[in-house]
Amino acid sequence: MEERSLRITGTDKTFFNKITNTLTKILIPTKIGLNGMLISIKRNSLLKAHENYEIDKTNNEELEKKYNTAYEAYLEALDKYVMDSVYKKVKNNTASEFEKNALAKYYEITSLKENEYNEYKYRKQKYLLELDYEGIKENNKGKLLDRYNKFYISKMDSLYKSILKNYSIKVADTINKYDSSKEWIYTKIFYTLEEYINNILTLKIDGNYEKENKDVVAEYEKFESFTVGKLDTRDNIEKNMVLLEISRKLFTHSLPLIVAEQCYEKLLKDARILVQDTKIATKRERAYSMLITLIENYNVKLLSTKVYWNTPSAREEYKKFLAKYKEISKLKENDFIEYVKQKEVLFIKNDMKKLWNTKTDYSKIIKYYKRKLVDYGAMRELKNSCRTTNNFTRKLKKEVA
Repeated sequence: MEERSLRITGTDKTFFNKITNTLTKILIPTKIGLNGMLISIKRNSLLKAHENYEIDKTNNEELEKKYNTAYEAYLEALDKYVMDSVYKKVKNNTASEFEKNALAKYYEITSLKENEYNEYKYRKQKYLLELDYEGIKENNKGKLLDRYNKFYISKMDSLYKSILKNYSIKVADTINKYDSSKEWIYTKIFYTLEEYINNILTLKIDGNYEKENKDVVAEYEKFESFTVGKLDTRDNIEKNMVLLEISRKLFTHSLPLIVAEQCYEKLLKDARILVQDTKIATKRERAYSMLITLIENYNVKLLSTKVYWNTPSAREEYKKFLAKYKEISKLKENDFIEYVKQKEVLFIKNDMKKLWNTKTDYSKIIKYYKRKLVDYGAMRELKNSCRTTNNFTRKLKKEVA
């Protein structure tokens, strides 16, 4: 057969040779070959099922079932592409840098399967969708991209909410808020929020999202200032504060108030330590200014929405604080400088109360707070001196024989 084939095809320009080359390309498991064709078929079926489901997703179980089935088949095709095509390219050292990174990320997510199955389940879906989305953008398929965007944003919203909900459960399950294992969960929460804003919220803003969600867009514009240049510790704390503010508008159920409160407390702790550990005066003042903003956001924006308190006394104490804050806020229009001064004094005194019974050593920042209160005339400075009016003489004890 080989001899006959060679005699028939002759040169590379013959009809039969062109067919042979085409079939060879199709049978090679690359994205432009068999796997690519399969992904394209499954993707089109999914988009059609999604569009039908979106028309009437409240009362039609049959459409929902078809959509879920199409989605599973589509994910399987993408997973097969990674294992058949990307893996073989990396193994044969013919993979691009993008494909090498894609496989490395795939194995990183797969490593979660045994110990963190829920996170693995959601992150793997997210990864596969991102991989195909990048391919569609790279091929400049305009009409397909418009159709895919609607499904992509909807599904990614759901996946990000599931990931954050999973983290929220972990935070809530850990009773001791000073548990070191929580530090890593907080890091994951902030990373996931930033990832969502960069990858999904930007897509929404490109559409008609801005008109309907002006508050979120305003917070996003604050976040944009942290996307340029190298960030220091203060910048990162401030960026995470903005991320939490956005989360209160986008993920109120996936990241409930009790978890957001603990995330704020984590940022407050980091900010206080930064202020007391910073040696350069100008940098310390900048860190302090950020801390005051953080205290205000936590106490006024977050705690004001809190319904359930640990004790009635804590709730009453907060009510008194909020009443004072509202009274001071009346000065804002008439005497802004006095308003800023009194507000700072209120925040400092309130924060100092919380620092006495903590495991963290806050002695340096308490000293710094007291210095601020003295400067504002809210605390008297006692000089470290002593004077007596009587004369005292010391008498040696007699030695015992």
